Amino acid sequence: MDFSAHRQQLIIADRKLSYLDVGTGPVLLFGHSYLWDSAMWAPQIAALSAHYRCIVPELWGHGQSDLLPDNGKTLLDIADHMLALMDDLDITDFSVIGLSVGAMWGAELVLKAPARVRTLVMIDSFIGFEPEVTRAKYDGMLDMITAAKAIPAPLISAISPLFFANNAAHNTPELVADFEHSLATISAEKIPTIVKLGRMIFGRRDTMECAELFTLPCLIMAGVEDKARSVLESYLMSDAIDGSQLVHIPAAGHISTLEQAEFINQHLADFLAKHH
Repeated sequence: MDFSAHRQQLIIADRKLSYLDVGTGPVLLFGHSYLWDSAMWAPQIAALSAHYRCIVPELWGHGQSDLLPDNGKTLLDIADHMLALMDDLDITDFSVIGLSVGAMWGAELVLKAPARVRTLVMIDSFIGFEPEVTRAKYDGMLDMITAAKAIPAPLISAISPLFFANNAAHNTPELVADFEHSLATISAEKIPTIVKLGRMIFGRRDTMECAELFTLPCLIMAGVEDKARSVLESYLMSDAIDGSQLVHIPAAGHISTLEQAEFINQHLADFLAKHH
């Protein structure tokens, strides 16, 4: 699925933000995972753009977007950048569909502009503090990446399994190989932005403290084999956010949008149809 004809760019905070703009109808704003790009939403764009306008920005330093702007210090700043994108497109109300960090900044965006967001979908994410053990582990990885000015091969071997279901190397070898190749070929110029974003993500604030403010329709989905974000975290979010719907994704890891595309597409279509 090639959506390159739908690629646009916008200058925000003196940097070029690259995004896809596909379809017409009620607007869906997508947020992709750390270390991925808009392509991880390809099956969802293909399915949903028949009825919705899909706006799919690429995070700073990812895909074809520029490096992190000087005013990009926290996920709240990223939410501001995404609101600036919506403002520039004259889009007043929209739904947010985020995976991992895409849901983290998506939740911050909801808190900043609650009147503008119709529904929130959070997939394979957690909006509370990063647990101390995993934060320390990831900080160590980011230190290694900084020192190497690249993601070294041994680290790629450690990072890759965090994103996929248990048997991905056997079941979806091409998906795994493509991801590992993308990590190995990140340019030295992008490494500081990748590291800063990593520290931003793993040092994020505890948005769970604001759970009672999420009064919009909310769908929480979690891959049952996700190693980066535990299923327990999806229960914690579901318990904290009144009226939220929780769905577990079978045989899926962190990048469930590609591993279980049909399952996710069906649940997204049903949820959005109910609230649009």
